[in-house]
Amino acid sequence: MRSWFSGKRRNDQSEGGSNVNGVGANSISGGSTVFRVIVPENVQPGEEFQVYAGSRIVRVRCPLDSRPGQSLQITVPAEPTTSPSNNSSSNSINDAPSETRQRNNNSFPPDSPNVRRIENSNPAAYMVDIPLDIQAGQQFPVTIQGQQLMVTCPPNARPGQSVRIVPPPAPTNLNRPPADDFQIGQNPNRQASEERTQLFEVQVPKGVQPGAPFALLAGGVRVLVTCPPNARPGQKIRFKLPLALTQKRSTEADSALTKIKLKYGDKDGWTRTVRATDLKFQWIRMDEKGDIDLNKRFNFEKSAYVRKLEFRSGVDPRIRTGILSLVPAAESVVDSKIKSASGQDLVTYSQLAEAQRMSFDEKVDWFQATCAKLCVEWNEGHMRMNVRREYLLGDSVDAVMSLSRRDLRKLWRFEFIGEAGIDAGGLAREWFELVCREIFDPDTGLWSYSASNQMSMTINPASQHYCEDHLVYYRFLGRVMGKAMFDRQLVNGHMVKHLYKHILGWPIQFKDLESIDDEYYGNLKQVQELAAQGHDVSMLSLDFTTTIEILGEKIVVPIVEGGENIEVTNDNYPEFVEACLKYKLMGCVKEQLNELLLGFFDVIPEPLLTIFDFQELELLMCGLPTIDMEDWKLETEYSGEYENIGGAHQTVQWFWETLESWDAEMKARLLQFVTGTSGVPARGFGVLQGNDGSIRKFTIHGLSVEQCLYPRAHTCFNRLDLPLFDSKEELAEKLKLAVTMSSTGFDIE
Repeated sequence: MRSWFSGKRRNDQSEGGSNVNGVGANSISGGSTVFRVIVPENVQPGEEFQVYAGSRIVRVRCPLDSRPGQSLQITVPAEPTTSPSNNSSSNSINDAPSETRQRNNNSFPPDSPNVRRIENSNPAAYMVDIPLDIQAGQQFPVTIQGQQLMVTCPPNARPGQSVRIVPPPAPTNLNRPPADDFQIGQNPNRQASEERTQLFEVQVPKGVQPGAPFALLAGGVRVLVTCPPNARPGQKIRFKLPLALTQKRSTEADSALTKIKLKYGDKDGWTRTVRATDLKFQWIRMDEKGDIDLNKRFNFEKSAYVRKLEFRSGVDPRIRTGILSLVPAAESVVDSKIKSASGQDLVTYSQLAEAQRMSFDEKVDWFQATCAKLCVEWNEGHMRMNVRREYLLGDSVDAVMSLSRRDLRKLWRFEFIGEAGIDAGGLAREWFELVCREIFDPDTGLWSYSASNQMSMTINPASQHYCEDHLVYYRFLGRVMGKAMFDRQLVNGHMVKHLYKHILGWPIQFKDLESIDDEYYGNLKQVQELAAQGHDVSMLSLDFTTTIEILGEKIVVPIVEGGENIEVTNDNYPEFVEACLKYKLMGCVKEQLNELLLGFFDVIPEPLLTIFDFQELELLMCGLPTIDMEDWKLETEYSGEYENIGGAHQTVQWFWETLESWDAEMKARLLQFVTGTSGVPARGFGVLQGNDGSIRKFTIHGLSVEQCLYPRAHTCFNRLDLPLFDSKEELAEKLKLAVTMSSTGFDIE
């Protein structure tokens, strides 16, 4: 146990973090005006250009994702900025973000307070006081007659002195976009389209009873319909869907991975659909006949569970509370709309449904653009985060946990106290990296290495024994992870697969146990096999308890209420396995996971995550790995049919040629498929570890197509079973299918 957990939480900040010179988060407020500008033809991404914004001359930095001819909306400070000691905004207009900002504000700001007009001057001249923190050669903004100008401090001038300037004449053509263009989410054409509906008429399928749900394709969209109370199988019923939901992009525009998922979308597995009644997203499982599985009892292959988080208001208005539970996947429902700060619909169900069909790169762009719309404008307030490097984690926890949910969506600027440097993005990246590295360090006692993969971290069930206020740190980390995604930063730490599923609200199944504890998984499978063979399971002398180890001491805990008094028999062993699954994947860390999720959703709206699968979420949070293909090949072992000639085998050569042709995302997905994570050890593939902590190199195992129709993975020991396919084309198609479908829960055997 590390000593820094003691005595690092301080109360030396005033309420709200108003002590600018001290440790913590400090709110910076102001006003702004928004204009639309066109990127000039000769300007490249990252370059600056000067434009008239209304009657002002401003300098704008072209965003990296913009091109000449594109339209931008820029936020211009309504008042001049001064020194940090006065709780001002930044010292240059260029510090304000250049992403699209939307606001309805057409008023011009008054002249800056440090500006005085020289009487009887023609053309009009002004005396401008140099701010206290501006040195010779530096620029500072001033507002004169509605124009925002950048003034350069002369070489022989000092802070506090006055300089004479003659501003350029104001333009006469003050063309502005209509006020409606500044309203977030207020596209009249889009709204009108979404208000229009399309009527569908379907026949109630055989076997569907009144009040029971059934799924169908309507306008190319899988929809969940509830049979009316007065309807019977064979009767026709009608329902409406928004026109925007059914007006999908053409199949040609879908990504290759989406086409594969759609092609196999009717196979046995879990899929997310839209409810016709309220257009919310819900998980359903279709069987081979195309019917919805309504079986309530636990099934080893088919049952799935989804975390449910019910939000509650806390005593402190800045901190919500919540109730976390694990419910059958079919009972999990997620809202399909996102509201703006003003309460208007910012994102609708049709936009989310369309984004779910995009490629990964398109999803990332769409996600980041939506976060930019949710971001609080720079001049409506931003945060200065002051921390001491030697007390980084403690200071950061104090600062971040003092913020409201609105503060979390403001722009942050970081300062390491006692160090020179202006945060232009580099300090923020460093802060996210250092904080994540420290909090994920197993020595803190909050996280531990996964038993099956040393590259992945899992929540320590015994964290309360290492830190008295451990739950605060999980809420803090949840906020940090959410803010990292919101601000296009990376999280320096890979988590076990099922935690990404919990964040997304994706189904977890019995097979997920294998990836975190294959021995425990094997023991439960043995109970199933014994019962299936007709043996008496009660001979195993099991009850509804499990044994955990805390600080070297083994403790027996019940997995259901009164579990120590319930014997496992042939009649109740499915319920026993179900209880074990729920305990291992949530129950043992329920309190910690609850706080982690609450912190995450303090920043990111839950519906916004519905566009990603759990593999994509890891890639988005942790970044695409840097993969050295030569190192990967060199450190790969071969077994089975490939053991004798290894990399010289024709099928193995096809495998590497296929992998070389894939982009970085697909290579990362294959790595996730085989090892359980996209992380690559710092020392390369030669030190990949298995579930027992020993070196388990990436292994390609050869077997016949009769034994295995598709490639399959064993993440416990980093092994890929690769059948002896007849052609490179067949290998490429089935390998991509296996890797892609691994995130859906479909069975492709």
